[in-house]
Amino acid sequence: MKKNRAFLKWAGGKYPLIDEIRRHLPEGNCLIEPFVGAGSVFLNTEYEAYILADINSDLISLYNIVKLRTNDFVRDARLLFTDEFNNSDQFYLLREEFNTTTDEYRRALLFLYLNRHCYNGLCRYNLSGEFNVPFGRYKKPYFPEEELYWFAEKSRNATFVCEHYHATMVKATQGAVVYCDPPYAPLSATANFTAYHTNSFSLADQQGLARIAHQLSVESQVPVLISNHDTELTRDWYQHASLHVVKARRTISRNILGRSKVNELLALYKKAE
Repeated sequence: MKKNRAFLKWAGGKYPLIDEIRRHLPEGNCLIEPFVGAGSVFLNTEYEAYILADINSDLISLYNIVKLRTNDFVRDARLLFTDEFNNSDQFYLLREEFNTTTDEYRRALLFLYLNRHCYNGLCRYNLSGEFNVPFGRYKKPYFPEEELYWFAEKSRNATFVCEHYHATMVKATQGAVVYCDPPYAPLSATANFTAYHTNSFSLADQQGLARIAHQLSVESQVPVLISNHDTELTRDWYQHASLHVVKARRTISRNILGRSKVNELLALYKKAE
């Protein structure tokens, strides 16, 4: 099966793990993703319907615009992918415009521009909610036209919502399947929890997610698959799930010497048949 790429670059995106995730995702009529991110799992699965949520309102707004105004969006976004805008002066001007404009459509265009022109495609905001990733200095940032059209095509069966993972999960009813890709747990006690959008995803959030997953599978017969690092901590959180180890694929540390490969876990909460 051909693998489809997301139109956004995304730290921790699931494209490299798609085959593993598909293998462990149960069948159902609706896939619910409380942490949709760039949407690689959505783009590479075949459910009748999708409920795709994220706490990042810019992301969800962009997805709704790509779904509903595809041709306009592709035409207007392409204009920002020229040499004229691929320099630091223009980048910082457009980043400032993104941080001050309240026009949803313009914000969506600028979000895609920033994503493809900023350093490593990171999505990070300061405490005031301003996007603050620096210019990436790429020779020729890729304009993901084909990926945008595929996303829009797939979106016909998708509903995008901006809300906390808990609100998304409690709505799941029998027949649905939930896939969770939360901000990953730290690899050591000293590593900070990842700041996710302007909210940081705490230890309590990680444990709360495991608790709701277990509850859904037992009380509502809704299976839940969660991905995370394979650590003692995550194994403890997911003790009520079937654990599948996925061999390491990516480097974590920014310091090349400190880069170590860490296995990932897929934790499946599913009531025994």
